[in-house]
Amino acid sequence: MSARAVEQQWTDWMRAALAGDDAAYRMLLSSLAPALRVAMRGDVRRVGLAPAEVEDLVQETLLAIHLKRHTWDPAKPVAPWVTVIARHKVFDALRRRGRRAEAPIEDFIEVLPADPEPDPFEGEDVERMLDHLGARQRDIVRSLSVEGASVRDTAVRLGMSEGAVRVALHRGLKALAAIYRKAIE
Repeated sequence: MSARAVEQQWTDWMRAALAGDDAAYRMLLSSLAPALRVAMRGDVRRVGLAPAEVEDLVQETLLAIHLKRHTWDPAKPVAPWVTVIARHKVFDALRRRGRRAEAPIEDFIEVLPADPEPDPFEGEDVERMLDHLGARQRDIVRSLSVEGASVRDTAVRLGMSEGAVRVALHRGLKALAAIYRKAIE
Protein backbone atom coordinates (compact mmCIF):
# COMPACT_ATOMS: atom_id res chain seq x y z
CA MET A 1 0.00 0.00 0.00
CA SER A 2 1.39 3.41 -0.96
CA ALA A 3 2.00 6.15 1.60
CA ARG A 4 -0.88 8.15 0.11
CA ALA A 5 -3.22 5.15 0.43
CA VAL A 6 -2.12 4.58 4.05
CA GLU A 7 -2.77 8.22 4.91
CA GLN A 8 -6.18 8.03 3.24
CA GLN A 9 -6.96 4.90 5.28
CA TRP A 10 -5.98 6.75 8.48
CA THR A 11 -8.28 9.63 7.54
CA ASP A 12 -11.16 7.22 6.81
CA TRP A 13 -10.61 5.41 10.12
CA MET A 14 -10.51 8.70 12.04
CA ARG A 15 -13.76 9.85 10.44
CA ALA A 16 -15.37 6.52 11.32
CA ALA A 17 -13.97 6.71 14.85
CA LEU A 18 -15.47 10.16 15.35
CA ALA A 19 -18.78 8.74 14.18
CA GLY A 20 -18.56 6.11 16.95
CA ASP A 21 -16.80 3.17 15.26
CA ASP A 22 -14.56 1.72 18.00
CA ALA A 23 -13.03 -0.91 15.70
CA ALA A 24 -11.93 1.78 13.23
CA TYR A 25 -10.40 3.76 16.11
CA ARG A 26 -8.41 0.72 17.31
CA MET A 27 -7.17 0.09 13.75
CA LEU A 28 -6.16 3.75 13.42
CA LEU A 29 -4.13 3.74 16.64
CA SER A 30 -2.61 0.33 15.85
CA SER A 31 -1.54 1.58 12.44
CA LEU A 32 -0.27 4.94 13.69
CA ALA A 33 1.96 3.51 16.46
CA PRO A 34 4.63 1.88 14.21
CA ALA A 35 4.67 4.88 11.87
CA LEU A 36 5.14 7.20 14.83
CA ARG A 37 8.00 5.05 16.15
CA VAL A 38 9.86 5.36 12.86
CA ALA A 39 9.30 9.13 12.69
CA MET A 40 10.17 9.64 16.37
CA ARG A 41 13.45 7.73 16.05
CA GLY A 42 14.59 10.21 13.41
CA ASP A 43 13.36 13.22 15.36
CA VAL A 44 14.94 12.03 18.60
CA ARG A 45 18.28 11.40 16.92
CA ARG A 46 18.15 14.77 15.12
CA VAL A 47 17.47 16.84 18.25
CA GLY A 48 19.83 14.92 20.54
CA LEU A 49 17.38 13.16 22.85
CA ALA A 50 18.09 9.68 24.18
CA PRO A 51 16.85 6.83 21.94
CA ALA A 52 15.12 5.36 24.99
CA GLU A 53 12.66 8.26 24.87
CA VAL A 54 11.09 7.14 21.58
CA GLU A 55 8.49 4.81 23.08
CA ASP A 56 7.47 7.36 25.71
CA LEU A 57 7.02 9.98 22.99
CA VAL A 58 4.94 7.57 20.87
CA GLN A 59 2.67 6.84 23.83
CA GLU A 60 2.36 10.54 24.69
CA THR A 61 1.46 11.27 21.07
CA LEU A 62 -1.18 8.53 20.94
CA LEU A 63 -2.66 9.84 24.19
CA ALA A 64 -2.72 13.39 22.85
CA ILE A 65 -4.45 12.17 19.67
CA HIS A 66 -7.05 10.47 21.83
CA LEU A 67 -7.60 13.50 24.04
CA LYS A 68 -7.64 16.03 21.16
CA ARG A 69 -9.44 13.97 18.49
CA HIS A 70 -12.42 16.29 18.70
CA THR A 71 -10.22 19.17 17.42
CA TRP A 72 -9.36 17.45 14.13
CA ASP A 73 -11.17 18.82 11.07
CA PRO A 74 -12.77 15.84 9.23
CA ALA A 75 -12.58 17.78 5.98
CA LYS A 76 -8.77 17.55 6.08
CA PRO A 77 -6.34 14.60 6.04
CA VAL A 78 -5.39 13.28 9.49
CA ALA A 79 -1.63 12.70 8.83
CA PRO A 80 -0.55 16.38 9.01
CA TRP A 81 -2.58 16.82 12.20
CA VAL A 82 -0.87 13.77 13.76
CA THR A 83 2.54 15.02 12.59
CA VAL A 84 2.04 18.35 14.35
CA ILE A 85 1.03 16.62 17.58
CA ALA A 86 4.09 14.33 17.39
CA ARG A 87 6.40 17.27 16.74
CA HIS A 88 4.99 19.12 19.76
CA LYS A 89 5.66 16.06 21.92
CA VAL A 90 9.32 16.12 20.84
CA PHE A 91 9.52 19.83 21.70
CA ASP A 92 7.92 19.12 25.07
CA ALA A 93 10.59 16.49 25.76
CA LEU A 94 13.31 18.99 24.86
CA ARG A 95 11.80 21.54 27.24
CA ARG A 96 11.66 18.98 30.03
CA ARG A 97 15.30 18.14 29.49
CA GLY A 98 16.24 21.81 29.54
CA ARG A 99 18.80 23.68 27.55
CA ARG A 100 21.88 21.72 28.36
CA ALA A 101 24.29 20.08 26.06
CA GLU A 102 25.51 16.68 27.01
CA ALA A 103 29.00 15.72 25.96
CA PRO A 104 31.47 13.28 27.52
CA ILE A 105 34.11 15.05 29.59
CA GLU A 106 36.83 12.97 27.96
CA ASP A 107 36.38 15.06 24.80
CA PHE A 108 37.35 18.22 26.67
CA ILE A 109 40.12 17.08 29.01
CA GLU A 110 42.78 18.83 26.92
CA VAL A 111 40.98 22.19 26.88
CA LEU A 112 39.75 22.39 30.47
CA PRO A 113 41.74 24.85 32.53
CA ALA A 114 44.00 23.38 35.18
CA ASP A 115 43.51 24.23 38.82
CA PRO A 116 45.17 27.57 39.51
CA GLU A 117 48.61 27.42 40.99
CA PRO A 118 48.68 28.57 44.61
CA ASP A 119 50.15 32.01 45.11
CA PRO A 120 53.46 31.43 46.93
CA PHE A 121 53.33 34.92 48.44
CA GLU A 122 49.78 34.71 49.77
CA GLY A 123 50.82 33.17 53.09
CA GLU A 124 53.60 35.70 53.50
CA ASP A 125 51.13 38.59 53.17
CA VAL A 126 48.90 37.08 55.85
CA GLU A 127 51.82 36.50 58.20
CA ARG A 128 53.18 39.99 57.59
CA MET A 129 49.75 41.45 58.46
CA LEU A 130 49.39 39.23 61.55
CA ASP A 131 52.82 40.39 62.80
CA HIS A 132 51.21 43.79 63.53
CA LEU A 133 48.98 42.19 66.21
CA GLY A 134 49.86 41.26 69.75
CA ALA A 135 50.77 37.62 70.43
CA ARG A 136 47.35 36.55 71.85
CA GLN A 137 45.32 38.38 69.18
CA ARG A 138 47.60 36.98 66.46
CA ASP A 139 47.12 33.46 67.82
CA ILE A 140 43.32 33.86 67.94
CA VAL A 141 43.00 35.37 64.44
CA ARG A 142 45.36 32.76 62.97
CA SER A 143 43.54 29.93 64.74
CA LEU A 144 40.01 30.99 63.72
CA SER A 145 40.47 32.81 60.41
CA VAL A 146 43.47 31.10 58.83
CA GLU A 147 43.43 27.57 60.26
CA GLY A 148 39.62 27.32 60.57
CA ALA A 149 39.50 26.15 64.18
CA SER A 150 36.29 26.56 66.14
CA VAL A 151 35.77 29.22 68.80
CA ARG A 152 35.30 26.48 71.39
CA ASP A 153 38.57 24.69 70.53
CA THR A 154 40.51 27.96 70.50
CA ALA A 155 39.02 29.00 73.84
CA VAL A 156 39.93 25.67 75.44
CA ARG A 157 43.46 25.73 74.00
CA LEU A 158 44.08 29.29 75.25
CA GLY A 159 42.24 28.90 78.55
CA MET A 160 39.74 31.66 77.72
CA SER A 161 35.96 31.88 77.59
CA GLU A 162 34.31 31.62 74.17
CA GLY A 163 33.01 35.18 74.56
CA ALA A 164 36.51 36.50 75.25
CA VAL A 165 37.81 34.69 72.13
CA ARG A 166 35.04 36.25 69.99
CA VAL A 167 35.81 39.74 71.37
CA ALA A 168 39.55 39.28 70.76
CA LEU A 169 38.85 38.02 67.20
CA HIS A 170 36.63 41.02 66.47
CA ARG A 171 39.23 43.45 67.81
CA GLY A 172 42.04 41.71 65.91
CA LEU A 173 40.13 41.80 62.61
CA LYS A 174 39.27 45.45 63.19
CA ALA A 175 42.94 46.22 63.81
CA LEU A 176 43.96 44.32 60.65
CA ALA A 177 41.39 46.28 58.60
CA ALA A 178 42.82 49.55 59.89
CA ILE A 179 46.39 48.42 59.10
CA TYR A 180 45.30 47.36 55.59
CA ARG A 181 43.51 50.66 54.90
CA LYS A 182 46.58 52.55 56.02
CA ALA A 183 48.85 50.44 53.78
CA ILE A 184 46.83 51.06 50.61
CA GLU A 185 46.51 54.84 51.12
